[in-house]
Amino acid sequence: MQKQPAMVLPGAVQLRIKNSQSSTGERLSQTKSMVLPEPDTLQKPTILKGEYLNKAKIAEGGKKLRKNWTSTWVVLCSNQLLFYKESKQEVVANLKPGGKPDGVDLCGAVIEWTTEKSSRKNVIQITTSNGHEFLLQADHFPTISKWHDAIKKAADSLSSGAGGQSCGRAALHRSNSIECLSRPTCEPTKPKPKETKSEHRRSIMFKLNYSASDSADKNGVKNRLKKFISRRPSMKTLQEKGLIKDRVFGCHMLTLCEREKTTVPKFVKLCVEEVEKRGLEADGIYRVSGNLAIIQKLRFLVDQEEELDLGDSQWEDIHVITGALKMFFRELPEPLFPFRFFDLFVEAIKIREPTQKIQAFKKLIHQLPKPNHNTMKLLFQHLRRVLMNSKKNLMSTQGISIVFGPTLMWPELESGNMEVNMVFQNQIVESILIECVEIFGPEAM
Repeated sequence: MQKQPAMVLPGAVQLRIKNSQSSTGERLSQTKSMVLPEPDTLQKPTILKGEYLNKAKIAEGGKKLRKNWTSTWVVLCSNQLLFYKESKQEVVANLKPGGKPDGVDLCGAVIEWTTEKSSRKNVIQITTSNGHEFLLQADHFPTISKWHDAIKKAADSLSSGAGGQSCGRAALHRSNSIECLSRPTCEPTKPKPKETKSEHRRSIMFKLNYSASDSADKNGVKNRLKKFISRRPSMKTLQEKGLIKDRVFGCHMLTLCEREKTTVPKFVKLCVEEVEKRGLEADGIYRVSGNLAIIQKLRFLVDQEEELDLGDSQWEDIHVITGALKMFFRELPEPLFPFRFFDLFVEAIKIREPTQKIQAFKKLIHQLPKPNHNTMKLLFQHLRRVLMNSKKNLMSTQGISIVFGPTLMWPELESGNMEVNMVFQNQIVESILIECVEIFGPEAM
């Protein structure tokens, strides 16, 4: 009766050896789950049985991929690392085929621990010769350490084999056998021809991985940086040559006015004049926001000190101009109401007697630096003209103070209740706006 051939399971290697001293031929089979012993003359890599590990493929052919962790049944063979969706036991229990596994050729692969490619702990990285990169992870360090050592040993054995031929098929043999069977150690794979591109990519990746430890290269980079910095021109030189422009937005009020040889920034004057020309009756003027992208474009042109025409069609929306003006005041390093005056104005707003309150405001405002005083005068007189058209633009004293309170003044250090400070800010702007004529005097005709 003819014997049925034995079934070969994944992760197991079966050896058939004919004994020359036996007449009928004895069939021997060996199945090893953990270690396959080899003759001393040809050491083979360790083989591990299947186990669930977390896997993520992060690169394919050198191209980065989105990291996606999955739980995978991993089997290590002599020349391959195989990934199954399910274990052998689960396939048998569910009575369905396990499907063809994904294989990773370990010939020329680099195996190393990594902490940079993932926030998870206990992660190893496998980089193949053709640019594929995989991450393997386990919750328990002994588990992943066992796999790291076994995979690395397998890859090293393949790379250091006689003439490098062990990267293909492994010849299984026994010293007492009369027949030597050449079989793949796991599922067969077609030998891949050497590609110069893949080898070149691998060499580049190897250099990238290990160049950080090259102290000579580090010193070379440091020396080049030192020479570059020492030869770099100063900020003053770049400004004198016109390569770097002095900013308008974010520049201190005193510095800006000194540079422009004026007591009111030119940009503030241009915005006020344009709003009074065509925006006093605009609905929600200073309350409605303009297009931020266009506002940023206007800001860029102002900082580059290019010739600016606010009557141009690209600034047709008046809310873009009012938005840029508010942005100018918000980005001042020190607000229009200087830091050292903040608490003094807060104490003044707490005065209950109206006449004393106005005199306190008037005294403080006249103590301000001239650029702050003159700019404040121009702005509040302008806002008063906005109020004179309140029936059409629907802006009230309270509405304007809510907009300009936190825009024109804020404390240097946010100490205390911010909501209380905001109430004081709004009340101070509202009071000055109402008593604008008394504080700054009548407008010149």
